[in-house]
Amino acid sequence: MEMQKGAYMQGTDKMILKEIPVPETKEKEVLVQIEYVGICGSDVHYFHTGCCGSYKVDLSQDFMLGHKCAGTVVKVGEGVKDLKVGDRVALEPGITCGKCEFCKSGHYNLCPDVVFLATPPVQGCYEQFIAFPEDMCFKLPDNVSTLEGCLIEPLSVGFHAANQGEVGVGDTVMILGSGCIGLVTMLACKAHGAGQIIVADLVDARLEKAKELGATAVINSKNTDVFKEVERLTNGRGADVVFETAGSPVTIAQTPFLVRRGGTITLVGLASQEEITYNFAQIMDKEATIKSVFRYRNIYPKAIAAVSSGAIDVKKIVTHEFDLDHIQEAFDEAVNNKTDLVKAVIKVK
Repeated sequence: MEMQKGAYMQGTDKMILKEIPVPETKEKEVLVQIEYVGICGSDVHYFHTGCCGSYKVDLSQDFMLGHKCAGTVVKVGEGVKDLKVGDRVALEPGITCGKCEFCKSGHYNLCPDVVFLATPPVQGCYEQFIAFPEDMCFKLPDNVSTLEGCLIEPLSVGFHAANQGEVGVGDTVMILGSGCIGLVTMLACKAHGAGQIIVADLVDARLEKAKELGATAVINSKNTDVFKEVERLTNGRGADVVFETAGSPVTIAQTPFLVRRGGTITLVGLASQEEITYNFAQIMDKEATIKSVFRYRNIYPKAIAAVSSGAIDVKKIVTHEFDLDHIQEAFDEAVNNKTDLVKAVIKVK
């Protein structure tokens, strides 16, 4: 039996490496040699606390994290038609039933029976090889690297957020949080034609990254009154669309006060607690719309095309890279270094 290396969380705050079998390909599956996996905020939540929102890891068993991955096809199973050995692919990590009302209507991200990598109890992809359905593996053009390929997943979240917020040409957009998801949401809003893009965060290094990638104004909310600054920047109008990407109860509670009358609030970040105090009187008075984001749907080809065309330079969000043997160090850094780390990736091959 051919073996491979895989990384698992063991309890909280601990990673171990194990030798595990290389999976066999089933019908219509391909075997992918993974080259890069991005560390997601959800991975960090699971690693450090054992849960992310209502999703909880069974800490009595080892659990493999990771769902943002890309690599090269090294074997094809029976019935595979469109991919061949040597193709480089980005994996969309959710396998849906294809039969429910949500799948049939194109809203497959809402499928109640989805099997999504690294969402307990489904194991993730911090491993050297993975067998995956062909139709969830998207071929990368020659000018898109597998590093960029592993970032298609978070970029798809950003595009879905911009779609949900119905961002249009010239809109004023406010983004709370300039971590990975805040930055990809900003990039997607730019691609949608947003005019003014205001980004707020507590960390100067993240705000500098937002400016580098195209934010028109940044606010350090630790030192500056966000409400007064947004009022000044928008001439008292507020933002057309407010995106909350930090998953913080504090910034979620700020959204009704930052959106313009008749504007839209789009909740992207997932808070660690399930219930949060929220001022609905402001929402009612402004007749504001609240939308939420759960993963993405029908976005991968669009996101890959945006990177390939040069419209979006997604690799600039990466600040740290580690190899698989140093995954403990990578996660320790992700938990403890909020100052400099924006996006970390694991180089598997």
